[in-house]
Amino acid sequence: MAARTVPARVLAAVGTVAVLVAGLSACASAEDDKDPDHRTFALQGDTLTIDADDSALEIVAADGNPSGKVEATRWFNGSVAIGSDPEVSWSMDGDRLKLRTHCSGVVADCATKHRVEVPRGVAVKVETDDGSVRAQGFRDALEIRTADGSVRVSDSTGPLTLRSDDGSLRADVSSRRVDASTRDGSVRLQLGAVPDLVETHSDDGSVSVELPRATYKVSAGSDDGSVDVSVPRDDASAHVVTARTQDGKVTVRTAN
Repeated sequence: MAARTVPARVLAAVGTVAVLVAGLSACASAEDDKDPDHRTFALQGDTLTIDADDSALEIVAADGNPSGKVEATRWFNGSVAIGSDPEVSWSMDGDRLKLRTHCSGVVADCATKHRVEVPRGVAVKVETDDGSVRAQGFRDALEIRTADGSVRVSDSTGPLTLRSDDGSLRADVSSRRVDASTRDGSVRLQLGAVPDLVETHSDDGSVSVELPRATYKVSAGSDDGSVDVSVPRDDASAHVVTARTQDGKVTVRTAN
C-alpha cells in the first residue's frame, strides 16, 4: 500500500498554527490592562442583578454615592490569532447590568475583570457562568450564583446566599442568615455575629463553620468523612446551624 502524503498547504497551515500557539503560550491577564474603561449606569429602584459571562468580578457596596449610580470599571486583555476580534460589552437593561466577553477562534486568549460599585441600600444578585466573584461591604441582601468559579465575601452583614456548581465558597461576615451550597468545592464560613440561621452544603468538599460563642441547634453530617462539632448545643436554641457534605470533613466550632 502506498504511503499517504500530506499536501504542502496543509503542512504550512499546521506550521502557522503552531507558531501562533507558541506566541500565545503565556496566558492573558486582565491586570496587564493599564488603561481600564469606566462607565456609570443609572439604577432605578433598590435591586440590581449583575449578569456576567466569562469575567472575574469584584462587587463593592460603596459609600458616598447618594445619586443611585452604579459605577463600573473594566479591565480587558486578549487576542484572537485565527477568528474574529474579541469583543467586550456592557449595558443596563432595567435593573440588570449585563457584562459580556466574546473571545473565540482557533487560537484565542482573553481575560476580563470587572469592578462594580453599588450604592448603599441596594440588594444585589450576581449571576455568572465562568469567573471568580469577590464581594465586600454589603448591609443589604446579597445573592451570588456561579456555574464555575470561587466566591469570597467579606465585611458584610446582610442576608447572604452563595451557590457554585464548581468552586469553593468563603465568607467572613456578620450576617444573621447565611445559605451556602456548592456541588464541587469546600465551604468555609467565619461569622462575627451570632446567626439566626446557617445552612451549608457541599456534594464534594469539606465544610467548616466558625461561630461566636453561643448555644446552637446543630445538624451536621458527612456521608464519607469525619464530623467534629464543638460548639455548645441545645435543640431548643433559636440559632440553627446545618452543615453537611457527601464527601469531606465537617467542622462546626467556636471561633478563637
